[in-house]
Amino acid sequence: MTVTVRVPAKVNVQLAVGPARPDGFHDLANVFLAVGLYDEVTASPADSLKITCSGPDADKVPLDGTNLAARAAELLAARYGRSPDVHLHITKDIPVAGGMAGGSADGAAALVACDALWGTNASRAELLEICAELGSDVPFSLVGGAALGTGRGEKLSALEVGGTFHWVFAAADGGLSTPAVYAEFDRLSPDAAPPAADPSLLSALRAGDAKALATTLSNDLQTAAVSLRPSLTDTLAVGTAAGALAALVSGSGPTTAFLAEDAASARKIADALTASGTCRSARVATSPAPGATVVVA
Repeated sequence: MTVTVRVPAKVNVQLAVGPARPDGFHDLANVFLAVGLYDEVTASPADSLKITCSGPDADKVPLDGTNLAARAAELLAARYGRSPDVHLHITKDIPVAGGMAGGSADGAAALVACDALWGTNASRAELLEICAELGSDVPFSLVGGAALGTGRGEKLSALEVGGTFHWVFAAADGGLSTPAVYAEFDRLSPDAAPPAADPSLLSALRAGDAKALATTLSNDLQTAAVSLRPSLTDTLAVGTAAGALAALVSGSGPTTAFLAEDAASARKIADALTASGTCRSARVATSPAPGATVVVA
């Protein structure tokens, strides 16, 4: 028996960041939107825990215990008193170290896949608890759709989305370390205010209004990401010139996200970005998308 779980990437349409907490994390008002770029994780029986990976950037994915998919299997197995003997194969399509929660997505997918393979029948609450232990973005990868994440991002409240949004995502050469971006944020923003969700942005999501959403997109980490990777300024400018309603760095970067008016506009923006040489690749996607979902069992 094998189980394959499909899991989406995410974009932060708002990422409001507060000052560093004593535990080193930051309080966030993080509005997540799942987008239709997917990884798949396939779980199959094995004599020990094994991680393999294929697809774009597969050579950049750790295949040891630091991989969140491996950690997910270990945590679920420990909770149910069994050995984490499973082969997890990750089919990558979400950019690696790109600010789109690809690693977090793999952790959520592995958790769902192992739960199905082993018949542990963990409750939704248990799965979310393990996800929060794995990382701040992992619970949203499980849930998908749209949600407001508070705390360090792991406490989720579902949000209503009234339509389909069209996006282009431009992948940069190389990644950016999330801890390094937060450290740069702390350096640049010593007086960061307590974070709060923008009511106008939440209203635009409910209405499915891309033009209204474009006026409210924000990412408090963008200045820090651009400080560490100044070339992102050129990528953002190309997408804006090609007709994007709005452009921003996705999460901690270095992937950049461009909100388009419709599918045709998204294709035009992607073509312009690809031709510009300012990014490694440009992908079109829509949102919202469902969270971790079993597709083969």
